Amino acid sequence: MAALFLAVLSLSPGADGQAASSHKVRTGIDVLKSTGLGGDSGHPTRIGVLTNQSGVDSQGRRTIDVLAGMAGVKLTAIFSPEHGLAGQQDTTEIPEERDVATGVPVYSVYGGTDAKRRPPLEVLKTLDAVLIDLQDVGARFYTYRTTVGYFLEGAAQAGIEVIVLDRPNPIGGAAVEGPVSDAGQESFILYHPLPTRHGMTLGELALLFNAERKMHARLRVIAMEGWRRADWYDQTGLAWVNPSTALRSLTATTLYPGVALIEFDNVSVGRGTDTPFELVGAPWIREHDLAGYLNRRRIPGVRFMPVQFTPRSSAYAKELCRGVQIEITDRNALDSPELGVELAAALEKLYPQQHKMDRMPLLLGNQSVFEAIQRGDDPRRIARSWQGSLKKFKRLRQRYLLYR
Repeated sequence: MAALFLAVLSLSPGADGQAASSHKVRTGIDVLKSTGLGGDSGHPTRIGVLTNQSGVDSQGRRTIDVLAGMAGVKLTAIFSPEHGLAGQQDTTEIPEERDVATGVPVYSVYGGTDAKRRPPLEVLKTLDAVLIDLQDVGARFYTYRTTVGYFLEGAAQAGIEVIVLDRPNPIGGAAVEGPVSDAGQESFILYHPLPTRHGMTLGELALLFNAERKMHARLRVIAMEGWRRADWYDQTGLAWVNPSTALRSLTATTLYPGVALIEFDNVSVGRGTDTPFELVGAPWIREHDLAGYLNRRRIPGVRFMPVQFTPRSSAYAKELCRGVQIEITDRNALDSPELGVELAAALEKLYPQQHKMDRMPLLLGNQSVFEAIQRGDDPRRIARSWQGSLKKFKRLRQRYLLYR
């Protein structure tokens, strides 16, 4: 079943339109297959797994099935994050079910309340360990890393081990960009103060969360073999699996930390089209004016083409939107969070009466940067203002890095 979600990218063009050379990376689940978990048939290790469609091994087998067939292991619980086990549901109302292949109960840890977004403690207490195999996307506001944080909290209370089966940061682990979010503003999309593009893997983030938040969970990260921090996903030799419904390509994922910053504004970011996060538009935008203004800004790594599109769903569903299509010309030159600030600033300058960005702070996570955009400060000046806190975060981050 999982093979239906796979689209091999190792021989396809990268997000900057250039063919990327690749080498073979072994993810955490493939490393674990070689080492096992311990335990024996008389005393099997009782485990749960937090995963979705992105949890597959190098042959496309689900991590669920690999674990269910592993010697000395008894899989007794499956937990699914936002979008459900198959990654296809855009709702908080995801019913509990049983996995068809294994018969193991599936517990949704994504719902409309804080309690429904946390693993049930009574289930965790029946386990010896919970494994996590999810594909993160490298952006602070992506919910999977908050879910990992909640599992660390729950596992610490239950006295069980957390084992993260690590996967690549698809947009690379070298670049660290964007404003660091303000402390004390925690939410489901803002679990811990991080820059917009954190440049870490989910395993590294788990180590940071566990230590910096003093959770004292028993945590083990099964590190990848062969991954280098400078690697983009199309350089890993791994098959691409959509991490969620709207992130369907490396191009969309590369733009996501920037374009998603304005997703709560009154604009469409291409959801409901075939190219989410590659488009920005609204009925009140004049496409040639916006494209011309942004191109004159000479933003490194991207260019803008005037476009009209009609989303099938989401913001401005079935309405004609005018705006821009964003083309990546050099992904290594692109600072995606700064691009997000450029987009917000352009909309404020060109359409001050129509553009509404009251909810942008929920994603931006930094009040001083938001106020600077409101004032009309130049985006390059705004980007310079966050370099001090970014430098401080980089020093902190260094303690938890597992790869060179």
